[in-house]
Amino acid sequence: MSSWGNSVTISVFGESHGAGIGVVIDGLPAGEALDEEAILLQMARRAPGKDKAATPRLEKDFPEILSGVLNHTTTGAPLCAVIRNTNTRSQDYGNLLTCPRPGHADYTGFLRYHGFNDIRGGGHFSGRLTAPLVFAGAVCRQILARKGIILAAHIASVGGIADTPFDGVTIPDALLQRLSGTTFGLIDQNKEPEMRALIEECRLSRDSIGGTVECAIKGLPAGLGSPMFGGVENIISSVIFGIPAVKGIEFGSGFAGSALRGSENNDEFYYDGDIVRTRTNHHGGILGGISSGMPVIFRVAFKPTPSISRPQKTVDLSSHSDTTLEINGRHDPCIVVRAVPVVEAAAALAVMNLLKEGNS
Repeated sequence: MSSWGNSVTISVFGESHGAGIGVVIDGLPAGEALDEEAILLQMARRAPGKDKAATPRLEKDFPEILSGVLNHTTTGAPLCAVIRNTNTRSQDYGNLLTCPRPGHADYTGFLRYHGFNDIRGGGHFSGRLTAPLVFAGAVCRQILARKGIILAAHIASVGGIADTPFDGVTIPDALLQRLSGTTFGLIDQNKEPEMRALIEECRLSRDSIGGTVECAIKGLPAGLGSPMFGGVENIISSVIFGIPAVKGIEFGSGFAGSALRGSENNDEFYYDGDIVRTRTNHHGGILGGISSGMPVIFRVAFKPTPSISRPQKTVDLSSHSDTTLEINGRHDPCIVVRAVPVVEAAAALAVMNLLKEGNS
């Protein structure tokens, strides 16, 4: 299923080494002006080939808008954009049809699609398919900004190296704006050399490293979300898990909150003028699946990039025997860096759906 959403829907198409990838966005309001330079900025943050922390595969990731926009303004019709693939090396994947990569969807995809799935670069399972997602999110976040809703994410951790977390109560707009425009998003920028050194160590040792991304949504109105199964956590999680390599998500105090007492984890209410707020934000801006008006805070866990060039044990599906595989191709030693704008894009799509369903 490559479509998502109820009121604002997306349908992602293409494969990593096909002619192109793209997305159709349906349900966008008409008359919304789009800043194409701002869209290209978000695309560039995710694009490969510009940093040693990422795959050397160089793609411009320029979205060609085919419909839904006229004179830089949404028409209300489905918005379709395609991104051409220009730098593929499909020969690097010739042995994967019968020898699945450990940690990848090669084997499960083979089972699900009876061996007809495109394995070049991961095909439709590839992280390359997050480029159309970033495009869709870049469109949505411009609409959200006009409603006073801004969001951003940062690299919360790489391996055991952690960045400073968001303050769940007070998040300066300037911080969110800075993070939204950077390619190595950190709250504590002094952590960058240490993180880069670990990523480089993994790259040189033909290995990879995982990490986490933390996202904050500020300005979301209170009262959004439809429990039991259409709550804010449900909607955000459902699109976040469409991002390849995601293995977990937590909101507010998350798993750490399970070690606290209620007296420690509860957020006390108070009036700030006519607005009800909480003094702390362990609940991450969501209570009972409904937004409280406090910033929505969540963290996403990414596994290490499974494509590593070290020899690994696998099976040969044609001979039904065990074998050893060495993976060629170009891969990220740490996918977390480029995942930051993808998480932001997914969050923007989730909020668009929450707003339309809540008639906000």
